[in-house]
Amino acid sequence: MTRVVVFDSDDSSVRDDCSEMPKRSRTSSPSKNCRSFVSSSVTLFCDFDGPIVDVSERYYSTYQLGLAEIQSFYRSAGVSLPVRILSKEQFWQMKQERTPDVEIAMRSGLQGQQIEHFLQRVTRIVNQPTLLHQDQLQPGVRWALALLQAQGVRLVLVTLRCQLQAKQMLQSYGLAHIFSEIWGAQDSNAAYSNQSDHKTQLLGKAIANLSWANHLPAHAWMLGDTEADILAGKAMSISTIAVSCGIRSHNYLQKLQPTCIHTDLLSAVHHLVDADRTAKAGRSLEARQP
Repeated sequence: MTRVVVFDSDDSSVRDDCSEMPKRSRTSSPSKNCRSFVSSSVTLFCDFDGPIVDVSERYYSTYQLGLAEIQSFYRSAGVSLPVRILSKEQFWQMKQERTPDVEIAMRSGLQGQQIEHFLQRVTRIVNQPTLLHQDQLQPGVRWALALLQAQGVRLVLVTLRCQLQAKQMLQSYGLAHIFSEIWGAQDSNAAYSNQSDHKTQLLGKAIANLSWANHLPAHAWMLGDTEADILAGKAMSISTIAVSCGIRSHNYLQKLQPTCIHTDLLSAVHHLVDADRTAKAGRSLEARQP
């Protein structure tokens, strides 16, 4: 049975409620330190946005709507803004390189107070139900999660997204039961701001809960697509897996020096499972030698 836990980063307490929101492979490049981990004594702490869910369409739509509304507001005041709308490819490339939102706004033709108004509007609308439905399951996620489940890996979701949003989406795809626990934020804007210290606190509580329940794993990994995930894993002294299918590029993730970097969840899981099989075969061969 999946246990649901909500984290409030403001008072660092664990709560059992959250404002309910409406429902709705390429070749990997692992580092030499990416060793086998697949066994029943393993826990994989996994992020939601990026590794499991593609949020690029929602973020780009939010950007477009924000610009349109700011342009309309100033037009009503008799001011014509020379707005330049970036293509989705341009926009997402900038997000993947962690280009500040202020710079994205400037490159879109905004300046001064216009930028502040734009960023405030984006923050207000990014989690609206009319946009949340644009999130889509990443390719290969079903296979990856099924493979991990078959290998007996304990899966714990650790996300800065509002917990009920994550839970409802997983339930809609029939995947919620695969996770032993779902840890999420109470603040619906926590995922968009993506604060590393908030992710570290949340991961720390998830690990502490397993220890309290006598489920402390012999091997634990943190898998995610941003600096928040990698830094949180390192702060908790566990190995880290970065995936470049989310909101950070391969080049940016390399600077963070995670244990492994893969293109997506499925390629990461395949590599780890294959490495485990190879290691087991090698040990079996050694045992047969006189």
